[in-house]
Amino acid sequence: MTTATPEKETAPSAAYVPTAEGLGAVLASGEQPPRPSAWSASVTFGWRAMLKIKHVPDQLFDVTAFPIMMTLMFTYLFGGALAGSTGEYLQFLLPGILVMSIVMITMYTGIGVNTDIEKGVFDRFRTLPIWRPSALVGALLGDVCRYLIGSTVILTLGLILGFRPEGGLTGVLLGVALLVAFSFAFSWIWTMFGLFLKSEKSVMGVSMLVLFPMTFLSNVFVNPETMPGWLQAFVDVNPIAHLVAAVRSLMAGTPDGGEILWTLISGGVILAIFGTLTMRLYNRK
Repeated sequence: MTTATPEKETAPSAAYVPTAEGLGAVLASGEQPPRPSAWSASVTFGWRAMLKIKHVPDQLFDVTAFPIMMTLMFTYLFGGALAGSTGEYLQFLLPGILVMSIVMITMYTGIGVNTDIEKGVFDRFRTLPIWRPSALVGALLGDVCRYLIGSTVILTLGLILGFRPEGGLTGVLLGVALLVAFSFAFSWIWTMFGLFLKSEKSVMGVSMLVLFPMTFLSNVFVNPETMPGWLQAFVDVNPIAHLVAAVRSLMAGTPDGGEILWTLISGGVILAIFGTLTMRLYNRK
């Protein structure tokens, strides 16, 4: 009769304690890479915004199809009735449509920021050893490229339809530069809303509630002198109306210093107020 031999008990293995040599083998050697500058980090996030457009080309719809549709519709529907001919009305309308289209797409900065917050991307950005505002500034820099694309599309269509700026290439470039600078400042408003509103639909709803009156109740389509007195009073203080007048004067070759100065001051005030509020919200979020 055979007896079963008892199984040998295995002693518990000792906990592994890493040694300095072992850690040195897996960790990177050499000096720690330098911290990126504020400009470098902002440009990197700007490139990220451009890559998002590359992978989601639908984002270009509002800077291509929408301006084309608005230009064609208003030129051929109202040109003959308002100015006697579509060609003459186009000279007046195109700078206004340019301003209206670019200002309207500034809201997408806030929508993009709100989307990143909902997905938790901004929480990751805040943990990186970079200049903290670079994520916001980079998103705005990426949108500047959208403004330039939209301006190119509208001006190209206008030239095909017969728009001839008396200010020449210099006047056109100065007008676009002023528009892009103001739009950069104006987009900080929607960036602020993107930080504290709950969803991108809320950001879009608030922005459209503000943008539609400011763009349509202005001098984009008609001369304010034909409006009732109470509406003229609103147009006189509407920064979009002053921007349209400034861009229109530059492209016409007759720069209006007062309108240009008014636009620069209003853009600076918007940037100072909403840029400060945006950064406070971002640091506290």
